Amino acid sequence: MAAQILEPRRRPTQERSKVKFDSLLQASRDVLLDVGFESFTCEEVAQRAGLPIGTLYQFFANKYVIVCELDRLNAVAIQSELDKLAAELPTLDWLVLLDRLVDHMSQLWINDPSRSAVWYAVQSTPITRATAEVTEQQLAARVAHVLAPLTPGTPRDRRKIMAEVLVHMSYSMLNFSVRDLQEHDEAIIELKRLLGTYLLAAEAGAT
Repeated sequence: MAAQILEPRRRPTQERSKVKFDSLLQASRDVLLDVGFESFTCEEVAQRAGLPIGTLYQFFANKYVIVCELDRLNAVAIQSELDKLAAELPTLDWLVLLDRLVDHMSQLWINDPSRSAVWYAVQSTPITRATAEVTEQQLAARVAHVLAPLTPGTPRDRRKIMAEVLVHMSYSMLNFSVRDLQEHDEAIIELKRLLGTYLLAAEAGAT
C-alpha cells in the first residue's frame, strides 16, 4: 500500500488567496525557528500572519502538512538552479558547474535558517518522513536527468540510485554545515569533494 502523502487541502489560484497562503508559510518558518516543531501550533502561525485560524485550515489540515509544504518549496528552489545547470551541459567543465550549484545551495542554507529547521521537522514523524522522501525522489529525478550527459556509460537504473544518493548526501551535509559551532565553509569544501569524487568514481566503474 502506498504511503499517504501530506499535501495542502488546496493551493490558491487567485492572487488574494496566494498572498494569504504565502503569508501563512512565511509565518510558519518564523514560528518554527522561534519555538521549534514540538511547540509549533497552527494558532500561533495564524496569529503571526494576521489571519483567522479558519483561513489557515482552508489550506492546511495541521502543522505536519505545513512543514511538508515548506519542504517542497525548499526543493523547488534547488530544482530551478538545476535546470539552469542542465542548460549548460554537456561540458568538460562540469566540476565547475557542480561547485557553482553547491555554492548556490550553501547560500540558501546560510541565508535562510528555516531550511534546516524544516528538514529536521519533516524527519520527526513517519508520515512527514514519507512525504519528504517523495519530495526528495522528485528532486533526484531532476538530478538524474542532469547526470545523463555527465555519465553516459552508466545504466539508467544505476544513475537513478546515484541521484538519490547525491541528493540525500547533499541534504545531510548542508544541514550539518549550519549546525552550531560547525565550520560551514569547511563542510561545504568537503561536500564538493564527496560529490565530485563520487561522480568520477561511479562513471569510471561503469566503463
